[in-house]
Amino acid sequence: MLVTSIFAAALAAAAPDAASDAQASEAAPAAAPAVISYPPAFFESFAPGNAFEMVSRLPGFAFDGGADVRGFEGAAGNVLIDGERPASKSDNLESILRRIPFSQVERIDLIRGGAPGIDMQGQSVIANVIRKQGGGFRGLAAISNNAAYDGRNAQGARLEGSGKWGVTSWEAGVVGGEGIDDGAGDGPAVHLDAAGRPVETAFLDTDGDVLNVNATGAIETPLAGGKLRVNGRFFAEVYEYDELGRVTFPTPYLARGQDEVDTVSTELGGRYSRVLGARTSLELVGIQQTESQQIASNFEAPGEAVAFTRDSDLGESIGRAKLSYRHNDRLSFEAGAEGAFNWLEGVTRLAVNGAPVPVPAGDVRVEEKRGEVFGKAVWQAHRKLTLEGGLRYEGSNISSEGDVELEKTLYFLKPRAALTWAPDEKTQLRLRLERVVGQLDFDDFVSSDSVNSSTLTAGNPDLDPEQEWVVEAALERRFLDGGAVVLTARRSNLTDVIDRAPIRTLEGVFDAPANIGDGIRDELVLNLTLPLTRLGLKGAQLQAESTWRRSEVTDPTTLQKREISGLRPLEWEAHFTHDLPRLNTTWGVNVFGAWRETYYRFDEVDVVKLKNWVELFAEVRPRPDINVRLAVSNVGERGFRRTRYVYPGGRDVTLAPEVFDRDRQFGRLFYVRVRKSFGG
Repeated sequence: MLVTSIFAAALAAAAPDAASDAQASEAAPAAAPAVISYPPAFFESFAPGNAFEMVSRLPGFAFDGGADVRGFEGAAGNVLIDGERPASKSDNLESILRRIPFSQVERIDLIRGGAPGIDMQGQSVIANVIRKQGGGFRGLAAISNNAAYDGRNAQGARLEGSGKWGVTSWEAGVVGGEGIDDGAGDGPAVHLDAAGRPVETAFLDTDGDVLNVNATGAIETPLAGGKLRVNGRFFAEVYEYDELGRVTFPTPYLARGQDEVDTVSTELGGRYSRVLGARTSLELVGIQQTESQQIASNFEAPGEAVAFTRDSDLGESIGRAKLSYRHNDRLSFEAGAEGAFNWLEGVTRLAVNGAPVPVPAGDVRVEEKRGEVFGKAVWQAHRKLTLEGGLRYEGSNISSEGDVELEKTLYFLKPRAALTWAPDEKTQLRLRLERVVGQLDFDDFVSSDSVNSSTLTAGNPDLDPEQEWVVEAALERRFLDGGAVVLTARRSNLTDVIDRAPIRTLEGVFDAPANIGDGIRDELVLNLTLPLTRLGLKGAQLQAESTWRRSEVTDPTTLQKREISGLRPLEWEAHFTHDLPRLNTTWGVNVFGAWRETYYRFDEVDVVKLKNWVELFAEVRPRPDINVRLAVSNVGERGFRRTRYVYPGGRDVTLAPEVFDRDRQFGRLFYVRVRKSFGG
């Protein structure tokens, strides 16, 4: 296996010795037990354009953009900016980092295992991007085109700027354009009966396109002895999926389908921070966001017409306060509280041949009031030993009106303990024990459907959050040439697993999200950064990450053990880059490994497979302020395959399934982008 051979090569090539350590790059920072500082000189040979491209080059670091959950505390990613989280949820962390130009970054601190005075946000490793103070106008303009194998072209544009008006800093940006869905494509489809005989064969012609615009802005200014930052975002998107099926057996005919999703979202956020004394500071955060979405899915074939619509509106209001106290350089405390109000209104309609078909939870309004108090402490007990402890107490009240009326109040205690031991400056062992409580997905409360993929899912507002006790151990080894390898083992004992189960009504049996009992999830994660100078490739580097998963839960339909729906047993990716300073060029290969997802419904097993994705790229810098990127994506023309094993009557009563197989192929993409930066 690729990742296994990579790991072996890492240990062989990076095994330290006195002679090789003496030849380490001068730009590579010296290791420290908890914090490693990477100055701009470490990244200069890579010629990054922004903070995200710098973060992506950190040895042994895997970027995490945060979770899509309600509230602020549990949605954190693993990158801070000037020691703080961005006061935004809908504006994703990657986009925020891409708006920070390389010239504005003073250094990046990699904090491993916790450090006094740093809010780790529940993460074991955090990158802290420290920006330069002062400076004038900085800007960026970029245009791009992505040419698809079938003649489609998707253009994009980006315009960003930042600067200062006296003591007030500002930043603004707008990015938008077209996109091509690489999960669509052309290919065969077949329907087999339980004996494996063809019932129907067809050829599918599908494509998906998206058009969106994202505008952001922020100001930061001194206020009342502290600092106020206000940010806003507007996002609009239209996604269209079209499918033409040419049935060739037993009787030729045409079938057409279309999905369209229109989304508009807004956000206004603010943070106020103030130092209250030599050891104490206060942070206040407020966020208001809204989203409106309309989904329409239609299918037409001779004698059959299916129409599905769903209109939903949702919003979230968050208020949060945090008080930090740093007793000394080795001990710090945090305490705070957070409140949130969430709501969703969803109306779902399904019609077959013009006749309405009732669906469970088709017209629902859901409200949630959440509150949480928390306390944390970080203690550097010894130069080689750091302890972190935290306790959160969460309460929520969820109510539903409309087709389903219910109300429930939930309380959860969420402790966390972490230990970091660094026997030397190259090695670190991190241990974590934590109770994690998931967030209920409001989309699960409302019925959904895609008639083109023949999947109807009923809504179920009567859900409890999934809970888990997580035990984790991570072993990290760093090398003076900038290399690192991290191996993480994780066991999660799950309660109230949210998966799929049948809901029986007078109108029939529907598949729906449900709590199906206890389960387990095991994960083994390998993260590798391997400079290849010792192998004769100066300026070359290999970064790789792989995750193995094993899960187990009791199926509510068959009462047999199976894996949890939607969990990929194996994921991996590898990135090779080679910097050629004399040519002002960087070239490389990005590979995203094939994966499989399996979903278990009461009357079918749905298997989705995506093959390897390979990208070849080169970035040329004819001038320091101009960057041209050329790329060929999907070099191997990977496919997207979906196989549905359908059991009429249910998987508990039917032994041999019917098979619906769709194997769509997507061709190559040819990408070019020109980026121009302004200012110092």
